[in-house]
Amino acid sequence: MFTPRDQMMALAGAGGGSGFGQRTAPPRAPVPPSRARRLLGTVEQRLARHWPRLMAPVERWFAKVDLAPDLAEDIGSARWFRGFGTMLGLGAAAVAMWPDFAPLQAAPLTVLDEAAQAELRVQGIRPLALGADNGRHMTATSAVIPLAAAPERPSIDLSATLGAGDSFPRMLQRAGLASTDIVRIIDLVGGQVKPGAIPEGTRFAIRLGARSSPAQPRPLEQLSFRPRFDLALDIRRSGGGLVLATNAIAVDSSPVRIRGIVGASLYRSARAAGAPPSAVQDYLRTVDEHMAFEEIAPGDEFDLVFANRRAGTGEQQAGDLLYAGVVRAGKPVLQLLRWGNDGAFYSPQGMAEGAQETTGFLGAPVNGRITSGYGARRHPILGYVRMHAGIDFAASWGAPVYAATDGRVSFAGWHGGHGNYVRLDHGGGIGTGYGHMSRIAVAPGISVRRGQVIGYVGSTGLSTGPHLHYEMYRGGQTVNPMSMTSIVQRAAVDPAQLAAFRAKLAQITAIGTKTLR
Repeated sequence: MFTPRDQMMALAGAGGGSGFGQRTAPPRAPVPPSRARRLLGTVEQRLARHWPRLMAPVERWFAKVDLAPDLAEDIGSARWFRGFGTMLGLGAAAVAMWPDFAPLQAAPLTVLDEAAQAELRVQGIRPLALGADNGRHMTATSAVIPLAAAPERPSIDLSATLGAGDSFPRMLQRAGLASTDIVRIIDLVGGQVKPGAIPEGTRFAIRLGARSSPAQPRPLEQLSFRPRFDLALDIRRSGGGLVLATNAIAVDSSPVRIRGIVGASLYRSARAAGAPPSAVQDYLRTVDEHMAFEEIAPGDEFDLVFANRRAGTGEQQAGDLLYAGVVRAGKPVLQLLRWGNDGAFYSPQGMAEGAQETTGFLGAPVNGRITSGYGARRHPILGYVRMHAGIDFAASWGAPVYAATDGRVSFAGWHGGHGNYVRLDHGGGIGTGYGHMSRIAVAPGISVRRGQVIGYVGSTGLSTGPHLHYEMYRGGQTVNPMSMTSIVQRAAVDPAQLAAFRAKLAQITAIGTKTLR
């Protein structure tokens, strides 16, 4: 009698099934089962026939007697104690069959000779990062024909990018161009754009031709790149030399307005509305100069207009920021318009109060420490109490004296107890004075800038030693210089400029909002 497993083994041994597996031995006759296997098969058949009848009483008994009841119910009953006994029995059986965690005896180490190590190395698999030089190395036979030289490709196409801190000639040299070609390329490109003005990130398409010998660099066949948004250059080899072809690209700089609601982050809200990163950064810098970010709350609206440069080839590039605004409850709380040749931003209020609003913080007139403050004091020479209408700075003889801020020299010369004295008029009724100088470096009527040297420290006039006496005037009266930190100057309002500013502002704010694609 054959079992199904015996039949499958017999078929596999005989190569049964066309094309299944690989025949490793000739077909053999099936081997008859042994007497023990026949007896075991008979017992299995009888158990399979009588098993349901034998198991039926057992199943009925287990259905009648609940050996594993819920121990949370009927606590203290016979049924509960029966379940508790079942739990203890199962736990005892688990403890009795607890496995042994004794350490296993490790296999003894096998010493590999050189031949075994070489065989393992041949059959091993190593990554390419480690060289992957495993495998059997075959010695070349007479069937191998050596080549005098490997054939080269007739041309090679490369792509290069000008990185930060890199230069145009070094990039060409790394690409493999000959020195003569590099010099010629720089001469051709220099007529259109300075090589040092090519922005970083510019991509170059390079094609190198066939060379005459392996020792010579490949000649340049073509070089194409875009040094400016509105200009593309193409250098090709023609007639044995390199020639330049320029392609001017039409660019439209129409303004684009983007407006949206401020969320948890002003930057992320503007970027989510479609504003490019450069325009958002310019907007944040401009707003920060006129308004604290803490004053902009979620729910306010941001409003920005920038020049969107669209090339005729389809590329887009964000240009200069033209307008920056903040809107709250439907009303603008900040409006800043780029105005003038300096590209500064002005608000309507600033233009109405003074088209050219400048604020200059006062600088120290000399490098030294304060030795005497403003107010009444006993004069060190005269010996009685009198008003000290300035502050004194201790400094070495000949140290330079600087203008505290921009102004015009209204007096320069000898001034009684002040000795050599210079007075500057800063406009708006504000003036500063510098006394006891050893030498004066300016003349009356000239204009000076903040930090410009106007004289040198000395001890002229009523002075006990080299120092600088520094005064400040407001409306012709002396004031404490430490009480003023800045001077604000406003030029007269030009009605024509103010009207043009308001017209430009109305034109910018009339632009409809867009989403960039």
